[in-house]
Amino acid sequence: MFSFLLSNFVAAFLIVPGNLLFLMFLGFLVRRRYPVWGRLLRYGSPILLYLLSLPILSHYLITQLEQPTHAPQAIKNASAIIVLGGGRSFASPEFNGNDAVSVATLPRLRYAAQLHRQSGLPLLTTGGAPDGGGAPEGALMADSLHQDFGVSVRWVEGASANTYENARFSYALLVNTHITTVYLVTHAWHMPRAQRTFEAAGFVVIPAPVAFTTRNQITILDFMPSGGALRDSAIFSHEIIGALWYRMRALLSPR
Repeated sequence: MFSFLLSNFVAAFLIVPGNLLFLMFLGFLVRRRYPVWGRLLRYGSPILLYLLSLPILSHYLITQLEQPTHAPQAIKNASAIIVLGGGRSFASPEFNGNDAVSVATLPRLRYAAQLHRQSGLPLLTTGGAPDGGGAPEGALMADSLHQDFGVSVRWVEGASANTYENARFSYALLVNTHITTVYLVTHAWHMPRAQRTFEAAGFVVIPAPVAFTTRNQITILDFMPSGGALRDSAIFSHEIIGALWYRMRALLSPR
């Protein structure tokens, strides 16, 4: 759990809004010695924070991560379906105080169940408990697929702490079965980083993204700041930083 806390603590200063708040604070610190930089950081950071809280901008940014897709047509080429965890809900009162899959995870499970029914391919759920939870996310996902969607899971990977480990540990779990071509189910904005990571681990990936960022039409509300828009901007910055970090890690530790 320590590594989970440490990595997320560092990430808080690298992604929105923590990075902009840090830069604004830095501007106050250097304002006397470097007045030009001090003004730029003090005034530029809150302006950027405001812009990134506008739905019109955050929608544009996050959709740059999402590649348009159609229902997968390569069922005959795949040998399994891998579903990535998307977090947990701790001690859910409606489930007698037990942990449950998060709201973000449910669309992934629903789509994975649909793919399973269409293809008959076996399922693998992947996700550990780096957040200090009890059962690994992989096990919670398997339980939800069985109880909520009537689908059985063949493999459960429950030791990973991030997407990088999701890929490596899943490959280690399947390598002896000679399964290398898989459907990969995760959020559309997460798919580019996840696909590259799983391919680097040795898989041939057929993307099966879910939960695309969509809207009906542009209105005046798209130009008003909102918490949801700031969250989407944070997701965008997290994915960009994560992709850069994984590429650096691959260069420093080649397979």
